[in-house]
Amino acid sequence: MHLFDTDISVAANPQDGFQAAVSENWSINGNPNGGYLLAILASAMIGCSDKSATPILTVNYMSKTVPGPAEIAVETMNRSRQFTRLQARLIQSGTETARAFGTFAVAPEECDIRRYETGPPEFAPPERCIRIPAMPGYTVYEHMDIRLDPRCAGWMENRLSERSEQKGWLRFEDKRPFDVFAAALAADAFPPAVLASQGMVAWVPTLELSVSIRNTAETQWLKCRFSTRFINCGLLEEDGEIWDENNELIAVSRQIAQFRNLSP
Repeated sequence: MHLFDTDISVAANPQDGFQAAVSENWSINGNPNGGYLLAILASAMIGCSDKSATPILTVNYMSKTVPGPAEIAVETMNRSRQFTRLQARLIQSGTETARAFGTFAVAPEECDIRRYETGPPEFAPPERCIRIPAMPGYTVYEHMDIRLDPRCAGWMENRLSERSEQKGWLRFEDKRPFDVFAAALAADAFPPAVLASQGMVAWVPTLELSVSIRNTAETQWLKCRFSTRFINCGLLEEDGEIWDENNELIAVSRQIAQFRNLSP
């Protein structure tokens, strides 16, 4: 079993909920990655769902989650012939720290319409991109190989861009395949796009993350693009696209986050 599978596993408890152990292995600055937390909640929801295709996942982060034991309460909101909708609450020490909503569909026999009005991002091959190094407290980069296109990586040397955009390659260090849960992690694994234009002077805590998963990746590398267009009133959005090497769309995402300047 891959490390990520172990770290998102949930176990049913006698009260019809789930027990989980939030790991330190997928952290950003010592805090469990938001996409990783969504993957845990998705694991619990799929365990209760009679459908599993093309998940639409949304999570709200309400208070700090820390590595350690957690409970997950899952509730069915609606079941129809085509869709099942559930919600899952992550609870630590009696406090709800995150709540996710999931919509799961019946698997289609075939995809009748496949129309992409934009294509995957174009950037340098992996060997010419800049890998994000492992750093103390940023354990997600110990287990994921994330490489930025050189045109997006200037902020790492205080060379800022006019565009708030991060694009590049992503894969698991242990070559784990990408599924629903891994796509949730990938949607939040890159550095915030706003760092490309603002540099490492900001704190960007996520308030809400939505991931719409369209396909299962068939390649080890994923091609990713994340961009921010608007920063105002202390908030920003980050839109993401995730593709595989066959130029198949895997997922689209949107984050709403706070923008806080760390300067006094």
